Amino acid sequence: MAPGPDLNIALTTKQFAGTAAPLFEDFRLAVLPGTVLAIVGNSGIGKSSLLRLIAGIDDDFAGSIRIGGVAAAAAPAPGMAFQDARLLPWLTVRENLTALIPGLTVSAAQARLAQVGLAAESGVYPFQLSGGMQRRVALARTLAANPRLLLLDEPFASLEPALAGEMRGLVQRHVDESGATVLLVTHAAEDAAAVAHRVLVLGGRPARIVADLDFVKSPATRTSADRAAISAEIASWLAPDAGENAG
Repeated sequence: MAPGPDLNIALTTKQFAGTAAPLFEDFRLAVLPGTVLAIVGNSGIGKSSLLRLIAGIDDDFAGSIRIGGVAAAAAPAPGMAFQDARLLPWLTVRENLTALIPGLTVSAAQARLAQVGLAAESGVYPFQLSGGMQRRVALARTLAANPRLLLLDEPFASLEPALAGEMRGLVQRHVDESGATVLLVTHAAEDAAAVAHRVLVLGGRPARIVADLDFVKSPATRTSADRAAISAEIASWLAPDAGENAG
């Protein structure tokens, strides 16, 4: 299967009304097809905002974003998981997939729910699920919506450690099987160490790339020691003064 699309981002400026400094200014990023890119940084640095710009949810910026050589506004919508699950409360779990994704069959939705361990809950309503279960539904919906380009905003937050590990494994298997391009926003270095080929650390205002880390070993071949070493390297860049020292 062909890999997911490449991304080319050139933000001349992105600024919210009423703020003294732009969120992004002269920010450039290129992502190769089939790359799992983790984006980390302190709260408020602009990680989630960057995903919303790529997804076309926020189009109030100067510059260009191209997905697979096509302007983001004209490209197929990515599969996106938000920080909160955003399930429609009047629809069942399964209907939160089939009603929102054109052409998705009941059997395909059921298969996606089975991947996240929720096949038995497909007929219940979101209020009957825990917060972690709702996040798993959101991840299943994201994988079903566009398996070639995934934008994941803290998809493993609020999950028990063992379940978070299972969901990281699911994303990794999906990437291995589909060649998807993935942008993963996370505050947890261990998430990035488990699934990412490349890690960006953002800092400052306007946000800039203070570290761009590529790793030789693929996520599937990393040992627990490898993941611990990568986590420690990422954490070192997240220290309060690391970005300033980076120049």
